[in-house]
Amino acid sequence: MNNPEQSVGGVRGWLRGLEVFSGPLPEFLPEEAPDDPVRLFLVWLSDAVADGLPDPHAMTLSTVDEAGDPDARVLILKDVDASGWRFAGHAFSPKGHQLSVHPRAALTFYWPGHGRQVRLRGPVTPGSARDNAEDFLARSATARAEALLGRQSQYLADPAERDQALEKSLGLIGRDPSLVDSAWTLYTLAPVVAEFWQASADRVHTRLRYERTPAGWARFPLWS
Repeated sequence: MNNPEQSVGGVRGWLRGLEVFSGPLPEFLPEEAPDDPVRLFLVWLSDAVADGLPDPHAMTLSTVDEAGDPDARVLILKDVDASGWRFAGHAFSPKGHQLSVHPRAALTFYWPGHGRQVRLRGPVTPGSARDNAEDFLARSATARAEALLGRQSQYLADPAERDQALEKSLGLIGRDPSLVDSAWTLYTLAPVVAEFWQASADRVHTRLRYERTPAGWARFPLWS
């Protein structure tokens, strides 16, 4: 592989030469979209799954910290229904701390093979103790053991220390498979805005914005 820095035009020229939206893209007619963004989202998600797009349920969660600086990471969607989009995490993790201070967030889904993007913004609420426990126990033993350590994103001085702690945590789970981390949280983002974006090879993209109103959802086509 050529070094991008040594290519003609450097990194900028190399990036501009990369193909995007080169394959056949699905059609999106906003006037035929359902009144509810949940229904349209599930159609697009189902299309991505049916066509074998990788990690179709992966999404970017964006939050802000105490200073108002943005932060983002990729998570897996846990569920979606009329009440909102759900994801999970440890309350003592950076995102958990950030959501406790600023309980609002944004979610972004992107399916490159279809040239489709969905953006959501709204308040975030934690789940009940029962819902949190059910989500925690549905995780693999290793994932549960790691969560029980409660040290996500802390500095790691020695991988051997992590491995020993994880082995000990796995032992706890082996002795008590029903063990639940009380800090594990299932969050729900209830969007006040949902935007659906369909790419076009000619760059005249199609965008549809849903806005929550007291009477329900209102739809607005947007300039590309």
